[in-house]
Amino acid sequence: MAIQWFPGHMTSARKKAAETMARVDVVIEVVDARLPEASSNPMIKELRLHRQRPCLKVLNKADLADPEVTKQWLTYYNGQPGVKAIAISSKKPGEVNKIINQCQTLAPHRNDNLKPLRMMIMGIPNVGKSTIMNALLKRKVAAVGDEPAVTKSQQSLDISPRHSITDTPGMLWPKIAHDSDGYMLAASHAIGVNAVVEDEVGIFLANLLLAEYPQMLSARYGFSVAGMDGVAVVEAVARKRGCLLKGRHAGELDMEKASIILLTDYRGGILGRVSLETPVSRAAMLAHAKAANADAGNSAIEE
Repeated sequence: MAIQWFPGHMTSARKKAAETMARVDVVIEVVDARLPEASSNPMIKELRLHRQRPCLKVLNKADLADPEVTKQWLTYYNGQPGVKAIAISSKKPGEVNKIINQCQTLAPHRNDNLKPLRMMIMGIPNVGKSTIMNALLKRKVAAVGDEPAVTKSQQSLDISPRHSITDTPGMLWPKIAHDSDGYMLAASHAIGVNAVVEDEVGIFLANLLLAEYPQMLSARYGFSVAGMDGVAVVEAVARKRGCLLKGRHAGELDMEKASIILLTDYRGGILGRVSLETPVSRAAMLAHAKAANADAGNSAIEE
């Protein structure tokens, strides 16, 4: 199943963001530390490179991500030209406060009342932008909710006489190129529930956890995962938690309900600190996709 979700307001949000970027000094891109590249909107990179704007990559929800993997991602991003990266939890104001100083280093010429530093915060839905905005401004200026696309309009605000920031709605892109990205985004609640099939996402997550964090599944749900695949894991969760269908299929396992239990435990960090991708796994996925596309192209030519 290919997952796509691009509500109408995101088209206008992209156009408005492109206009505003011409007037800012630094782009702050907030990504989910558990899936930094899958949660990085390629349109944001395209816009900022076109305007030649430096970028502060904020790996938010770092308290939920595997700390060793997060270190790898920070090294990866800090090696890119015009990019700085930090890992934070938006729930900790002291960590959020690092953002302004880091942005200042990316635009050292904007550092007084005559030339205030103008920042723009961007990212996909539900990565914590609104929580960061409220922490930076030390008051509630943005709606916060555990649902994607809570913010739907752009607003510019002064943090101090020397710093201003423009908040933007969470934006996805029109076509998610890689199926695994769609599943990771869905698992992490960046995509509206009407665009996904919960049991398929749950099985995807279970397979990933089996490969990288099998001990977390055993510790949380109390069964051995030896010899299991993702389907078997979700089935075992259903049995453990008594997830059974009613009505015509009474007594059969409720795979959707069990998947929601697994997804909720992952999203809330109850399973433990999990990262869904690493720089190495990302490179391998892209190489595989490139090879598959080349094979498909060659087959089309032969036909």
